[in-house]
Formats: sequence, structure tokens, C-alpha cells
Amino acid sequence: MKNVLIINGHQYYEHVAEGKLTQFYIDTATEFFHKEGYAIKHSVVESDYSVKEEVEKFAWADIILFQFPTYWMGVPWMTKKYIDEIFSAGQGTVTYESDGRTRSDATKRYGSGGLMQGKTYMLSITYNCPTSEFSNKEGFFEGLSLDEANVATHKTFQFCGAEPLKTFSVHDIFKGDLDLAKEKVRFHAHLEKTFK
Repeated sequence: MKNVLIINGHQYYEHVAEGKLTQFYIDTATEFFHKEGYAIKHSVVESDYSVKEEVEKFAWADIILFQFPTYWMGVPWMTKKYIDEIFSAGQGTVTYESDGRTRSDATKRYGSGGLMQGKTYMLSITYNCPTSEFSNKEGFFEGLSLDEANVATHKTFQFCGAEPLKTFSVHDIFKGDLDLAKEKVRFHAHLEKTFK
């Protein structure tokens, strides 16, 4: 049996971002992993979490599903705080030993000191911007792909040795006609392809 940690990276803003869409994807993922026989734990960044308990969850997890909305081109600030606290608290035991370099061995590269080898992570992101803004030299992100636009989040996990799975994203959440029934089918298909 594999262990999956599902992180709710949402931060509440009245009328604009109440967390219903993030919870929709978390509920869909939870339903999928239950059906497939995974052991599941949840974390909520906008809560009174225990840093020690969160580090223990990262040690337990084989897979980390990180669900979050994009605020101002990155993770919400409470989510960044969570990352800073948990990844730092796991130094030497769970997340990373060092930056990987040593004075005695010049072949050791920066970013090679992670302790999360064998673990995988998947980003699942909600966006206001349409998909047309990515991988488009004329688009807002000037040709960057979705994953390149989220390089800081990817590199945080990779610094700790975790391997990425294919990113999932939903776009145009305010001006598009978001059909949640279709979105559930699309997300479920992504989970099946990634985890079956």
C-alpha cells in the first residue's frame, strides 16, 4: 500500500477565493485514492497545524499531492510560510541534509543533498489565466510553460530529492464557463493515468 499526503494550499479571501474549488479537487483526489487502496493523510496550510506532525507526514508519505490556487504568480503567502516551516524543520531527518556540496568533494552539486529520494510529488493548480498564456511567446508568461512558470515550487521539492509527476491545472476559473462535472472527469483521468 502506498501513502499519499494531500496538501490543501488554499488561503481564504472573501468573495474572491473561498476555497470551494480547491476543496473540490481535494475531495476528488481523496475519493480516487480511497478507491485505489492508498493510505491517505491530509494537511491544511490555513490551519493551526503542528510543524512536528507535518514533518512526520512528509516522512510517512510516498506521494505528495499539492493542491493550491495561484495568487500573484505563485503560491499563497500562507502556503509559502508552510513550505518554509516544514521543509526547514525536516532538515537532517526528512527533507534535506544540506545543499549537497562539500568542501572535500567538488563533484557534489548544489541541490543534491535531499532526503526525499523515492518520493514523488504532483502539483495541482488552479488559475485565473487561460492556458493560452503558457508556451506562447506572445503570451503573458513570454513563452514559459506551465511548469517553468512554477519553477520555484518545483525546485523546492527537487532540492529535497522528490521526483515530479505530471502537473495538473485548471484555467480561466473566473471568466471561463467552468463545468465541474467535466472537470471532475478530466481530473480523475489525470489521476488514473498518473497513479494506475
